[in-house]
Amino acid sequence: MASSALKKFATGPPDARREEIIRLCSTGRVKEALHRRFREGLWSEPGLFSHIFRACRALPLLRQLHTFAATSGAANDRFTANHLLLAYADLGDFPAARALFDRIPKRNNGDLETARKLFDEMPARNVATWNAMVAGLTNSGLNEESLGFFLAMRSEGMQPDEFGLGSLFWCCAGLRDVVPRRQVHAYVVRSGLDWDMYVGSSLAHMYMRCGFLQEGEAALRLLPLLDIVSCNTIIAGRTQNGDSEGALEYFCMMRGAGVEANAVTFVSAISSCSDLAALAQGQQVHARAIKAGVDKVVPVMTSLVHMYSRCGCLGDSERVCLGYSGTDCVLCSVIISAYGFHGHGQKAISLFKQMIAGGAEPNEVTFLTLLYACSHSGLKNEGMSCFELMTDTYGLKPSVKHYTCIVDLLGRSGCLNEAEDLILSMPVQPDGVIWKTLLSACTQKNFDVAKRIAERVIRATSRRWEDVSKVRKTMREQNVRKEPGVSWVEVKGQIHQFCTGDKSHSRQREIDECLEEMMTKIRQCGYAPDMSMVFHDMEDEEKEVSLAHHSEKLAIAFAFLSLPEGVPIRVMKNLMG
Repeated sequence: MASSALKKFATGPPDARREEIIRLCSTGRVKEALHRRFREGLWSEPGLFSHIFRACRALPLLRQLHTFAATSGAANDRFTANHLLLAYADLGDFPAARALFDRIPKRNNGDLETARKLFDEMPARNVATWNAMVAGLTNSGLNEESLGFFLAMRSEGMQPDEFGLGSLFWCCAGLRDVVPRRQVHAYVVRSGLDWDMYVGSSLAHMYMRCGFLQEGEAALRLLPLLDIVSCNTIIAGRTQNGDSEGALEYFCMMRGAGVEANAVTFVSAISSCSDLAALAQGQQVHARAIKAGVDKVVPVMTSLVHMYSRCGCLGDSERVCLGYSGTDCVLCSVIISAYGFHGHGQKAISLFKQMIAGGAEPNEVTFLTLLYACSHSGLKNEGMSCFELMTDTYGLKPSVKHYTCIVDLLGRSGCLNEAEDLILSMPVQPDGVIWKTLLSACTQKNFDVAKRIAERVIRATSRRWEDVSKVRKTMREQNVRKEPGVSWVEVKGQIHQFCTGDKSHSRQREIDECLEEMMTKIRQCGYAPDMSMVFHDMEDEEKEVSLAHHSEKLAIAFAFLSLPEGVPIRVMKNLMG
């Protein structure tokens, strides 16, 4: 901006200065917003710091701004402090964000009833008070009520600012009905706010949370520049919507565009590698995280532990946490899960004890991973003690998943009657999975028990072919297609995908020959295909061919052909069940 223009706004009315600072921040021009001619406006209206914090994209500058805000007294304002906290979190400095949170003297307590009473008694309301109610209702999961407040706000002629719209986007993301999202988007376009960096990123995040990846990316393409927040929104959106390869492609593209990744970026990128079981790519992302200095940030460590565990590299999962002495509940739960996944139940229990001794508070997820670890290591007594600790000491209510782990534990220990009694007496409704878990523990010696349990499995998982046919007909009429099962393997850093019956691979002939040889050998070992879950209207021979050419078998055959002897084969699927 020319010097004359700066002088005009700096010496003009306070409202003009305020609007110019906000405009500069919305386009990412933080340094111009901090020009000395605007300093007086910042000192007189500390709330403007919230705009500057959100627009800041570099940690060194943010720390300087924090000092400046503290000097001016703006940092003592809870509203401003919240935006400073979010800015630290967006840039990946989670310790600073947590330290700031701990110093906030009076945090939001979620007393909506009192807030609503005060709101109703106010003689006059402004945009900030309406925003507070919309945000409070949204944060409490009362999305319908939040939307109602927004509509009432509009009916009174109030124009919501970017703060109110941000809360509204979260509200709409929690609604099943797509119409409010479209209406709010239309309002944003009419208001000209779709060019605002904060509003545009929040709008994209709303769409991506709801699974509308293309609409989300379209909203981001309208923004005036590419920054770390918009890049993180795209990468996280693609990861959460199953496009892990696309997320990694965008992660690589960021570097070429000159946008430096932060801790938030690395969490999404590592999660994508985990979903793909792409060990080589995960190691490369890990190396970049080390270079960026964020490899010891707890969310990044958590993602790395999970990624290495899923790729079968427990030792690497342990090395990620080497020297870590904290008691973060999520990180500890992921490590416990990794030990359980690899059959190291005693290590999982030892870590859990360290976690408790360090003052950490375990939650339902922590106990679920611990019970799973005990179950898969045959640690009956330890598992039952953990279950008792969960319910009696910590007062947590077990879900059907927790009970399934206990049933599996008792079944593996031969305590079938005890496991059956537990299912019949538990306060939650049993599902087909828990009965199947008990049935799988039965042997030929337990014929009577197995027969009784099998009848329960049949009742719980009854195949209603008539209903299935109706659903298929409806899907055809509405042009809805079931997502096909896909399996993939990583070879030399490249992902090779396979679908059931697919014949498009360049080495398809070799794969078919290898697959036929595999099937011949496993039949000689006594294998007989289970055709009960194949389409009921197929002939038996067709069913067996369909099973033989499942995507997993194609992927394994290709891996046998492509990987050196002794290298682990890692096959991943998009459909788990």
